[in-house]
Amino acid sequence: MLRAPLPVMILLLVATMVLHAASPSVAAEPEAIERHLTLKIDGAEKRISLERAMALLNIPSVSLALIDDGGIAFARAYGRRATPGTLYQAASLSKFVAAVGAMRLVDGGKLKLDENVNDRLISWRVPSNAFDATHKVTSRGLLSMTGGIGVPGFLGYEVSKPLPTLTEVLDGTPPANSDPVNVIAVPGSAYHYSGGGYEITEALMQDVTGGHFAKLMQRLVLGPAGMSNSSFEQPPAPTLAAKAASGHFSDGAELPGRWHIYPEHAAAGLWSTATDLAKLLVQIGRAWRGESHIFLAPDTVREMLKRQNGGPYGLGAAVAGDGAALALMKRGQNVGYQGYLILFPAAGQGMVVLTNSDNGSKLADAMIARAAKVYGWPSLPPLVD
Repeated sequence: MLRAPLPVMILLLVATMVLHAASPSVAAEPEAIERHLTLKIDGAEKRISLERAMALLNIPSVSLALIDDGGIAFARAYGRRATPGTLYQAASLSKFVAAVGAMRLVDGGKLKLDENVNDRLISWRVPSNAFDATHKVTSRGLLSMTGGIGVPGFLGYEVSKPLPTLTEVLDGTPPANSDPVNVIAVPGSAYHYSGGGYEITEALMQDVTGGHFAKLMQRLVLGPAGMSNSSFEQPPAPTLAAKAASGHFSDGAELPGRWHIYPEHAAAGLWSTATDLAKLLVQIGRAWRGESHIFLAPDTVREMLKRQNGGPYGLGAAVAGDGAALALMKRGQNVGYQGYLILFPAAGQGMVVLTNSDNGSKLADAMIARAAKVYGWPSLPPLVD
């Protein structure tokens, strides 16, 4: 019997190990999501293909990345000029990424979750009123949407319009098109969805580091996580804009100027890909399982994935279930873009869906429901913001 020389045998063994390590589970094939989506059409639920669903919902393109067995099993893009490298506005998924950056500062001793944010703010201060007389605004409250802060979201600015500074956004003064960011409830007492709270976090992170938020996030999160096709720069740099999908209204019409600009970076300003966001989720899952101490400490990630102050949120995203069924979830909705991310950290499973349409959430929900069934995810909780 002929045998290969020892060096050849070693190379073959190494190649076999690499292929095995890179292989997703048997079920992890994109065709399983491309077929048999369940959508409500004319009041009745119907099973249709992804292509048909995109046509019915006027969605020009969709990008997805599936996480299975603790890694990215595959990434696919569908529709008009879309590739896995196409960038989308991540919208409120930006909040989760910003929260990861804030928690890296917590790990590094730059921030404390339960201190009064006014003790560290320099460029702007939270205006005090009767609501915060005895309970102060904290980073824990801001990141969990229980900080008692108003201004749910932001509409962005057409490309021809002047852009406000962060202070103008927080004060609600022209050219800002949003209300002033104020305390509207006793901090820690109740859940109030608040993009304004994340803009306070943006100011806080800049003040304690002395850095611009977009560059700071590149150093804290995007670079370490390998998110090479992501940026908080607003507007995006020309090299990224060339790879970006244009936003679309629900009727399929393209936004004037292709997209709105969001100077509210932490709340809504991230440009990214499904693959890049999945890379971050993989790192979060590894830390939660205690497999990595490099990106964030395991205890820090576990704190992020605990519901805070009786609300539906952990620190940066909604959290549901526990144990093997623990799920991290976040929806993103900017004008012209909608998406969703979900992670089951114990199972090492999840998914990111990004679209360039105001109808994208309907499709993302259907794709996630299909993935949960096909890939045997733990019990899928109701998808929330």
